[in-house]
Amino acid sequence: MLNLAFPPSLANMVSRLPVTPPSLAFSLAANRLLWPALKTLDWQPLIGRCYAIRVKDLGLNLRFTVSQRGFAPDSGVPDLTISATARDFLLLLSRREDPDTLFFSRRLVSEGDTELGLTVKNLLDALDPEAILHRLPLPLARAAQRMMAA
Repeated sequence: MLNLAFPPSLANMVSRLPVTPPSLAFSLAANRLLWPALKTLDWQPLIGRCYAIRVKDLGLNLRFTVSQRGFAPDSGVPDLTISATARDFLLLLSRREDPDTLFFSRRLVSEGDTELGLTVKNLLDALDPEAILHRLPLPLARAAQRMMAA
C-alpha cells in the first residue's frame, strides 16, 4: 500500500508560501503532460474558469485557469476547489482509487460549481495515464510508474 506521510511542520511551512510559484510550476507541467491529451477532448467548458487544488497534508494550494492555449496560474476566486491528501491524489492518478469512492468517503472534497466538478471528473476519466506518463522524461516516467505501482 502506498504510504506517504509529511511532517506537520513541512505542511505549515508550505502553506505560508505564495500561491503563484507552485501554481506556475503546476501550469507548466500540466501544459506539457495534460494539455496535448486534453485538446483531443471537449475541453471548451473549462475555459475562463478558476480552479484550485489543495493538497491538504502538504499545505499546498494551487490556483490556475484554462485558456485556448492551455493552463495558466490564476489568483482569482476559484469556481471549483478540489482537496485531498497527496496519497489520495496519487491513488487517483494511478487509477487505483475511484473518485466517487474517495468523494463519498470524504477523502476527496469538491467545493464550488458541482456541474463544473463533474465535467472535470469526466474529462480526467477520459485521459489515458500511460499516454500522460509517456510525455515525461524516461527517468521521471519510470519513477512515477514505480510510485503508482507501490
